[in-house]
Formats: sequence, C-alpha cells, structure tokens
Amino acid sequence: FVPNDVNLDTDENRVALITGPNMAGKSTYMRQIALITIMAQIGCFVPASLASIGIVDSIFTRVGASDDLASGQSTFMVEMTELAQILKNASSNSLIILDEIGRGTSTFDGMSIARASLEYIANKEIIGAKTLFSTHYHELENMEILIDGVKNYNIAVKKKADGIIFLRKIVRGSAKESFGIEVAKLADIPESVIKRAQEILQNLECVGPTYSETSKEHITKKQMDENKYELNENVKNILNEIKTINVETLTPIEALNVLYKLSSMTNKNFSNCA
Repeated sequence: FVPNDVNLDTDENRVALITGPNMAGKSTYMRQIALITIMAQIGCFVPASLASIGIVDSIFTRVGASDDLASGQSTFMVEMTELAQILKNASSNSLIILDEIGRGTSTFDGMSIARASLEYIANKEIIGAKTLFSTHYHELENMEILIDGVKNYNIAVKKKADGIIFLRKIVRGSAKESFGIEVAKLADIPESVIKRAQEILQNLECVGPTYSETSKEHITKKQMDENKYELNENVKNILNEIKTINVETLTPIEALNVLYKLSSMTNKNFSNCA
C-alpha cells in the first residue's frame, strides 16, 4: 500500500483534477477519501497519520461504468443521469467524486461535457463543493489557470523500455500521457495489434483526429493545412468586416442588415467545416 496525501477545502483547493493512466489508482484514491470521510463523520478512527476532516452534508459519486438495459438506458445515459442528480443536489458543503465524466461518447462531446460540469461545480456562486475529478482529457489541465480553486494532480508512472510501472503516488501537475496502449499491452493484447495501434497513434498525433489511412475520402496533411489556411483567411475577412462597424451610429434597420450580412458570410465560410 502506498500512502497519499489529500488537500481539499472550500477556497483555493476546492477541486483536485486528477489525470493518469488506467489501472494507475485514480478511482481507488478517490474512493478511499470518500470512505475516510464517512468513517470520520461517524466517529471511527481513520487510516492516516494526521487528518483534519470537516463535516459534509452529502457524498456524491459517479464512479464506474454500467448500463440499465431493463429500463432502456445505455452506459452513457446512466452516467449522465447520475451526473444530473449530482449537479442538481450538491451544495458547497458536499463532497463530490467524479470519475472520467464524458467517456461514453465522442471525444469532443465528452470533453465539452466534462469541462462544463467542472466549471459548474467549481463556481462558488453555484456549487463550490470539495471535489475529486479524474479524467483522461488532458486538455482540461488549463482549468487550473482559468478557474480559481482547481489544482492539477496526477498518478506518477515510471516509463520503461518494455512498458510502465505504476507508482501509485499522487503528485502535483498533470499527466502528459494516458498510456492506454501500454495498459493494453499489460492485458496481453496481441503484439501485432499493439504495434499497429502505436503506428496509428503516431499518425493521429501528427495530423489530428480527422486523419485516416484507410478512409475512402483520404485527407492528406497538405490538404488539411490548406483548409486551415483558407479557414483562417475567412475568419480574418469576417473580423475585418466587424471592425468597420460603428455601433454608435447604426439605426435599427442598419443593424439588422449588418447582422444579416455577417450571418451570410459565416454560413458561406463554415458550411463545409466539420
């Protein structure tokens, strides 16, 4: 067993945003804290050398993956239903445990839901509860800069030539990799599949998620760069049009005409953007 510290309060350390690979111990760490909180609240000794634990009115959890086929709910629907109950009922005196919100849908959808939920919970005017929030969306690491009270943590991993070693230690900062392929290798996925996955990952990291070697409509990196350049030019045209508007002298009918023109430019320029 590897001991770990936790520092949560209702001020500068409201949300611990935890990243790291599967099987590293994120869920165990969070459940441990919830259990210790319950034990302390009912008067039990707790497994810690030092603990200062406040009273909570509720402990809300969204951990694990399960469906409810009897009522026609998919795994993702169950996840969203549980998340909805948390967002509606948690208070600033609650403890919230959220494990990989948004993983049951597409990357962009899932990341958007995860970030919006994180912003909602961290906001003192809405909830502002002590929260442990684990995720594989490394893009959320910027929330530490953007939102007061959010702090990045990760599960330490030692990378070796032939794989990885889970150190089970919580440290400050965000993880730079998910090590998903390494975990698949530990699960004894065939070596040919592992090698092919590594090749595909390298391609995706180079040219983004729209690239596919086997796609019938193959998009080369050059084409993507050209599309990006064209899109940037279109954005510049719209911004230049906006800069020429003098809002102080516009009549209501002129404002409608300007709005219609900008809307037409936007529809024309972004209709083919996926």
